[in-house]
Amino acid sequence: MMYPTSFFMAAIAICTLACDGSTPTAAGGTTAAPPTAPGPTGAVRLRPTFDPSSFVPTITNPYLPQRPGTVYRLRSETPDGIEINLIRVTRQTKDILGVHATVVHDQVFLNGELTEDTFDWEAQDGQGNVWYFGEDSKELENGVVVSTEGSWQAGVDGAHPGIIMPAHPTTGESYVQEDAPDVAEDRAKVLGTKASVDVPFGHFTGCVQTLEWSVLEHRDREHKFYCPGTGLVEEVQPAGGRITNELVSITHF
Repeated sequence: MMYPTSFFMAAIAICTLACDGSTPTAAGGTTAAPPTAPGPTGAVRLRPTFDPSSFVPTITNPYLPQRPGTVYRLRSETPDGIEINLIRVTRQTKDILGVHATVVHDQVFLNGELTEDTFDWEAQDGQGNVWYFGEDSKELENGVVVSTEGSWQAGVDGAHPGIIMPAHPTTGESYVQEDAPDVAEDRAKVLGTKASVDVPFGHFTGCVQTLEWSVLEHRDREHKFYCPGTGLVEEVQPAGGRITNELVSITHF
């Protein structure tokens, strides 16, 4: 695959972070500001107040629009073969902590075989922040479920809803995406808001560029690009051969 020069530079920067285990830095080497409030290692709790009454029916955040009936298809080449990621925004909802969360069906196929089958629960508040209320995740081998690791739900066993996309992403801002102690503890940092991205689906500008990682799996880091009006268009995983997952199509059902 061919990628813009900016991606190679970003991937090098991320690889450096993944290898030395230091606190993530923005492109150009700018270090994140010290935490302004107590929070998990490597993250600042820049999280708005959770108010169930403030949530709206649909997710319209321009950097992560989740319109019911939309299917995003992403493709990557891995050492094990071709991986296809289908993300379906369903018309179903799940009531969690007084919020009607949208059910997003996320499936991963390796060489045509289903290997991951996940239902994510997402919702947007009145300010435009997109919250994450958990997931029902299954890993499969030869059609048989072999693990449900990483499954969690806000309000259960001390888990809290997190933020997967701020209303107004700001460079240097860090936030908690998954807040399920010892189960799912994902964090994110905004590295920039003016990235340009080329993927099979098209050319995008003004994209939010993030570094996302797991507190529980220190080498599990991804560089993601969210573009206005479309959402997630590319993921770069620097570890394990720098796998790139790219948006190839958007369809509707």
